[in-house]
Amino acid sequence: MKFKIALLLATALVAAPSILSAQEKGGVINVATIGEPPTLDPMASTADLVGMTTQHIFETLFTFDAEWKVIPLLAETMPVISADGKTYDITLRKDVKFHDGTTMTSADAVASIERWMSIASRGKQAAPYIERVEATGDLSLKITLKSSYAPLMSLLAFNNSAAVILPKANLADPLTKIIGTGPYMLKERKADQYIQLVRFDGYKARSEKASGFGGARKAILDEIRFVPVPDANTRLQGAVSGQFDYTDSIAPENFDRLKASTASQPVVLKPFGAPVFVMNMKEGMMTSKVLRHAIQVALNPEDMLLAAFGNPEFFAVDGALYPEGYVWHTKEGIERYGSGDPEAAAKLMKEAGYDGKPVRILTSRQYEFHYKMAQVAAEYLKAAGFAVDLQVFDWATLTQRRADPAQWDIFITHGPFPADPALNGWMSDSYPGWWANDAKHAAVDPFLAEPDLQKRIALFGAVQKTFYEEAPVFKVGDFNALSAEAKTLHNVQPSPWPYFWNVTTDKK
Repeated sequence: MKFKIALLLATALVAAPSILSAQEKGGVINVATIGEPPTLDPMASTADLVGMTTQHIFETLFTFDAEWKVIPLLAETMPVISADGKTYDITLRKDVKFHDGTTMTSADAVASIERWMSIASRGKQAAPYIERVEATGDLSLKITLKSSYAPLMSLLAFNNSAAVILPKANLADPLTKIIGTGPYMLKERKADQYIQLVRFDGYKARSEKASGFGGARKAILDEIRFVPVPDANTRLQGAVSGQFDYTDSIAPENFDRLKASTASQPVVLKPFGAPVFVMNMKEGMMTSKVLRHAIQVALNPEDMLLAAFGNPEFFAVDGALYPEGYVWHTKEGIERYGSGDPEAAAKLMKEAGYDGKPVRILTSRQYEFHYKMAQVAAEYLKAAGFAVDLQVFDWATLTQRRADPAQWDIFITHGPFPADPALNGWMSDSYPGWWANDAKHAAVDPFLAEPDLQKRIALFGAVQKTFYEEAPVFKVGDFNALSAEAKTLHNVQPSPWPYFWNVTTDKK
């Protein structure tokens, strides 16, 4: 499946395998992130910060390779799936150790998947389709479905709201013991200062060649420190000066500064994904479809993207949920995208009986492009006649507030173009925004149940058309992401969620 990740300056960012193989273990790196993750429980949050950090600590049964195909990770092989698509027999790898020294068994896997179905938004997506999860041996388990469910493997492989395997004895909600099977383990967390991970010497890597998130994960570095740096300019200065070994989320207008740096170099993911405005369909004014249409009509995507990214090389004005080149690309429904017409929006507001209450928009300056888009959106909404209450929070607080439908009307976020559309947050009925009506299910349920890829591709057109007719989310466009890595760092593979196994540093 084509994911179209292209890397600018590729020759500068890929170290020669012969050099890497000669590197000895060692080194400490500092990774600057946009802020403090709201939790280290990867099941409990869809925040990218959580997945980026915790993927080093915890692992899933399956994962994605470099082409975004599902491959085994903690599972020994791909599952044996029955002809009717209702049973998945999974064999686990032998002698996999948790960070506390205990050995992973099927009892841990079953309990973890059941917890995932109970508390994770993506687990809740899968739960209605799952009849039971049961151990069939010390290293084997079976997932039995009520009906065929095509996205199951992708959901089990995803590191966002992830189905990680935890020691059964440590299961709790909230999670109190941060113990996984990953190549790194938690040593210390100091709020707003750092999250310190150290190499787990008991880690058992797979034997296959590294590919994407899969294959051999080698813990070469001694230590990885994730450092919250909420201010975008501070992150930039730290990247340019060499203070940080990897720096996440840098504004595109700083590309030339990074290119000129003697300490760091730019890393570009093209395309990264899409910024979106999520509507609250559970409570408040956005429960009105006519008002959601008014928002849809009022906003001007091109102006928001220009404000957010500046350089046209870093964005595309595109309403399709997947860009051209992806198997899921379709133009169904996109005639509703991008009109930027406040006068037409005003008519819809009158039809809906808009009462003048402020539209409460949650955003964060830790993702500076979110904030810039929010500012432009607010002006267009005001031009249409909306009152606007723009509320700016740190990202951890925003993710907490969006869980309460009484506190907001729209929040701004972003995400990559995932391998399966079911992995988009809004596909889950329980994702904040809570799009869970009959119109959605009429379009989405056949798509989820269909096992044949070509038929699913055709069915996705109806999903996208319903997405625009129901307007649960406003897609702003496509964007490329800019980060930075130190020239002393080697073998970092560009990814929406950067990972640092198989990575070496010249700094010892």
